[in-house]
Amino acid sequence: MDGLSEWPEHIVRVQTLSESGAALIPPRYIKPPADRPSPSSSSSSSDAGEPNIPIIDLNPARRASAASAVSAACRDWGFFQAVNHGVSSDLMRRSSDAWRAFFHLPMVDKLPYANSPATYEGYGSRLGVDKAAILDWGDYFFLHFYPLCLKSHAKWPALPPSLRGTVEEYGREVTELCRRVMGLLSLGLGLEERRLQEAFGGEDAGVCMRVNYYPRCPQPELTLGLSAHSDPGGITVLLPDGEVKGLQVRRGGGWVTVQPMADAFIINVGDQVQILSNAIYRSVEHRVAVNLEAERLSMAFFYNPKSDLPIGPLPELVGPTRPALYQSMTFDEYRLYIRKRGPRGKSQVKSLKTI
Repeated sequence: MDGLSEWPEHIVRVQTLSESGAALIPPRYIKPPADRPSPSSSSSSSDAGEPNIPIIDLNPARRASAASAVSAACRDWGFFQAVNHGVSSDLMRRSSDAWRAFFHLPMVDKLPYANSPATYEGYGSRLGVDKAAILDWGDYFFLHFYPLCLKSHAKWPALPPSLRGTVEEYGREVTELCRRVMGLLSLGLGLEERRLQEAFGGEDAGVCMRVNYYPRCPQPELTLGLSAHSDPGGITVLLPDGEVKGLQVRRGGGWVTVQPMADAFIINVGDQVQILSNAIYRSVEHRVAVNLEAERLSMAFFYNPKSDLPIGPLPELVGPTRPALYQSMTFDEYRLYIRKRGPRGKSQVKSLKTI
């Protein structure tokens, strides 16, 4: 895509650095002081008094109250935790276990899936192609579900043997959850239930997943597993690590470490929904802290607009007192930014503002 065919430098797997036993991280991973996690923001405390993102019951029998709660959360936090979401806890566990087993394979079994910046599909260890950029402390695997022309089981790991079948089942279930959430977001804007889905291209919406693996880090206070960014796509459904916290959400002038609930998904609005809603819904910056003592694995499921469809504020949400805040752009054009430059806060969505 756009000439992005090769990484600018030799790829070093973060897992290899972690397992080397080195007491210091390489300089390429040391963040500027202002970007490093502070002791308070990276705290693992679970005190009841600490703020946390809203928790919302998605039971279909309570659709009206769910739509109201989802709308309020996405206007304020941009994030919420979903319970009673319809995806079985057994499938969530099996999916997470299969991917952890993949990352624990010998490197020789993972390298055949090494990715390129052309599509990011496969086994990777960096985002962005800026030479000499400061890197994040994490590896990942990226794959497509929809459109079907991009989906290829041959590009998915063959080991462990259960992975491909489990991931296929997980993709079907979470795609259906994404469609339900899109409906709730539409209702929360006072629109027809399928309005946002139609703006995404109907059944031609794009679906992909990035499985993030954050190895143990000898100096977690100096780096991040994933730099601060807002998600470029539509909505993200995250299955967090069940044991190790790390996701941090920007709140005011600081960062809130999310306290995951058992068997819950963490769902957030991406830039495309912020644009379509004319900034009624907010795509909020977030980042990932790493850990000295434990690895961490999470599964980020992305539900995006059809890639060649222009995305701009919905006409129903534009008027004399609320003009269109963004110019239109296709998702193909939009995501080139992060593929070239890596995570850079909210700089991309801000660049589209018209006023």
